Amino acid sequence: MRLMLVVGIVLAIPVTGLAQPYTPLGVNDKLNFHIKQSAGPLALVGDAAYTAILQEADTPTEWGQGGSGYGKRFASTAACSGIHSALAFGLDSALHEDPRYFRSGGGGFWHRAGHAFRGTILTRTDRGTETLSLWRLGSAYGAAYLSNQWYPGRLNTVGLGFSEGSLQLGFDFVSNLGAEFWPDLKRKILHRKP
Repeated sequence: MRLMLVVGIVLAIPVTGLAQPYTPLGVNDKLNFHIKQSAGPLALVGDAAYTAILQEADTPTEWGQGGSGYGKRFASTAACSGIHSALAFGLDSALHEDPRYFRSGGGGFWHRAGHAFRGTILTRTDRGTETLSLWRLGSAYGAAYLSNQWYPGRLNTVGLGFSEGSLQLGFDFVSNLGAEFWPDLKRKILHRKP
């Protein structure tokens, strides 16, 4: 029942972003996109910041503190990002799905935030139509479960894998929000006209 409600809400969000001109990505373009997502400067800064949070929380405690603990956590986070991108590339290429986020055509805050949420659950195909984002769901949960294999046994659980996959989808939603609103904020901060 809840799943049907969520699907209904997602489908009810206007699809103004689909009106944008569309040029499909080739396989090499998708590969470059995912390499940038996992190994680009912004990705590495994000990995370092997330590692700092894990270090402060001392998770997992078995890895200790100090430089050695941070190094293990950073290697784990970077490896998880790499697995995520490899799975995402394989899935979106095989399923002919587009990994990019397309901004909405405008509207108020809630409309645009809804569009960003919709873009987390749904994606464009290489033909420009819309479908369930199997590449995103599969790579988020797949990377979470695979990367938990090197965690201490007490943490290598189905529940933690589900939590981490869901956290990844949350990060994707935040990334979509940034892509949706940052160009407007930057223009206002720098006082540039569209």
